[in-house]
Amino acid sequence: MNLQNKTAYITGGTKGIGLGTAKVLLNAGMRVAISGRKLEDAQKAAAGLGDKNKIIGIQSDVTNFKDEQNAVRQILNHFGQLDVVLANAGLGIFAPVDELSTEGWNQMINTNLTGVFHTLKSTVEELKKSEGYFISLASLAGTNFFENGAGYNASKFGVVGFTQAAMLDLRKYNIKVSTIMPGSVATYFNNHIPDENDNWKIQPEDIGELVLDLLKMNPRTLPSKIEVRPTRPGRNPSI
Repeated sequence: MNLQNKTAYITGGTKGIGLGTAKVLLNAGMRVAISGRKLEDAQKAAAGLGDKNKIIGIQSDVTNFKDEQNAVRQILNHFGQLDVVLANAGLGIFAPVDELSTEGWNQMINTNLTGVFHTLKSTVEELKKSEGYFISLASLAGTNFFENGAGYNASKFGVVGFTQAAMLDLRKYNIKVSTIMPGSVATYFNNHIPDENDNWKIQPEDIGELVLDLLKMNPRTLPSKIEVRPTRPGRNPSI
């Protein structure tokens, strides 16, 4: 894919992997829209990356399909096209299954799994036009289950299965679909504040570089499911 002036949409783009990927794609010559649940956060993050001719911040809660439809309309009104979508928004609530609340379960499923469906459903017709690329951010938790992770594991196992099935559905339109499954990443996930002790972890920009590599790959080749880990793991070598 020739990336110059192509447009990417990144959900959950105000910090962490979403923001790190936005930086990488902007540096590669792309135009980027990032979304967050709060408009102020999205606009502030976008303003820190460049001018509005290259990046915009928009409000969208991925659990709300109408929000995602509206986000796509704003992107088309501003940039005129949509070529790449990164379904990145997600959250984690960790507890033993007997203590996990129904609210926590629903919040993870609605954000991590249904949110990915909403993002794809709202963007797929534009991706057909552009013969674009849809990428979901899953996790190694989508293949490795762990204690206190029943709800999170369920959501991420679902993302992996959903994305791989979507890949088979959409490749006849020349849409490429991949899921990236990171291990430990130095982000604000689960109320963590990144610091110098996170140097061993994958950095957000590393995932951005991986996204860039996917976009640059020869169209005949599709890495449909990618596991990525820190080179030298911390406490849990499986992630």
